[in-house]
Amino acid sequence: MDSIISGAMPGLLEALSVVLTGLIGWLAAAAKKKWGIEIEARQREALHWALHTGAELALKQQLTGKAAIDLVVAYAMRSVPDAIKGLAPSSDVLTDLAKVKLEQVASDKLEGLVGAGVDKLTEALARATAAAVC
Repeated sequence: MDSIISGAMPGLLEALSVVLTGLIGWLAAAAKKKWGIEIEARQREALHWALHTGAELALKQQLTGKAAIDLVVAYAMRSVPDAIKGLAPSSDVLTDLAKVKLEQVASDKLEGLVGAGVDKLTEALARATAAAVC
């Protein structure tokens, strides 16, 4: 019996080492995938917030066209260099993202201005109507 066990032991140990190596490799790949996705999501969010802030800055400085786009892209590159490095977007992609962020921020600002104007007009009409009724 001892001779069977001692004869089979090298093969069993080799098989066990292959299984353990495979298991360790699979666990490492799964961990890299999970944490890699989380890191990418954080980088993507950081990039979009930097583009948003750059767009607000460009509008505040009353820039338009290429000057506004260049400022947004430059701001993002200075603000979140690790995200730019990790995501590695092309300059065309960054330019397109900057254009979209400028449009979004401008639209949000316009909505706020129009909404405030409508509210003031509504209040003035209500006061005028109340004064006319009394």
